[in-house]
Amino acid sequence: MPGAQLPTTIRWGAIAKVVCLIALLIGANILARDYMEVLHFPIRPGNEDAVHRTIMVSATLYALLLAVPFVPGAEIGVGLLVMLGPPIALLVYLCTVVGLSLSFTIGRLIPLSVLVRFSKDIRLERTSKLLAAIAPLKKKQRLSYLVQKAPKRFVPFLLRYRYLALAVALNIPGNYLIGGGGGIALFAGVSRLYSVPGFLITIVLSVAPIPIAVLIFGTNFLSGQS
Repeated sequence: MPGAQLPTTIRWGAIAKVVCLIALLIGANILARDYMEVLHFPIRPGNEDAVHRTIMVSATLYALLLAVPFVPGAEIGVGLLVMLGPPIALLVYLCTVVGLSLSFTIGRLIPLSVLVRFSKDIRLERTSKLLAAIAPLKKKQRLSYLVQKAPKRFVPFLLRYRYLALAVALNIPGNYLIGGGGGIALFAGVSRLYSVPGFLITIVLSVAPIPIAVLIFGTNFLSGQS
C-alpha cells in the first residue's frame, strides 16, 4: 500500500535533518577549538598590521560562532580578553552583543509552523501540539497560556521574570550545556516572548560586567576561566 511507506519516509527525513543539525554543531565546535589555538599568536614590533587584521578577523568570527547554539562562545570571548587584555575589551563586548542579537533575530525569523513540522518529524508530539497551540496567539496570550500549562513549581516564575532568567542564563558558567549564549538567544527569539528592545537592554547590561572588570582591573582574574 502506498500509505504504508509514509512513516518510513518521514522517519528517514527526520533522521537526515537531525544528522545535518548535529554535523553543523560538531563543525562549529571544531572551528571554535581551532579558533582558540589561533589566538595564541606572537605580538612583536613589526607585525602590528598582521596583528590588527588577525584581531578584526577573530572578532568577526567570534561574533558568528557565538550565534551558533552549543558552541562555547563565552570561553572564546574570555580567551580574546586574556590574550589581548583591556584594549580589546570594548570590541569583545560589542561583538558579544552583535552575536547574541544575530541569534535572537534568526530565532524571530523562524516561523513556528516550521518548528511544528520539525517536531512532528522527530516524533515530539507534545512539543508540536504546544507549538501549534501558541502559534496564533499574541505575546501576552502566549505567556498566559504557557504559565497555565507549565509545571507549577519553577517554570511560571521563570516565565514571569523571563528577562532576569535570560540574564542569569547568559552568565551561568558552562551554559553551553544548555545551548550556550547562541542557543539561549535563539530560543528567546523563537519563543516570541521577548520584545526586541527588552532583549537588547537585557544583553547590553548582562554581558557588560566582565569587559568592564577587565578595563578596570586587567585580566589576571580571568586566567582561571580561559
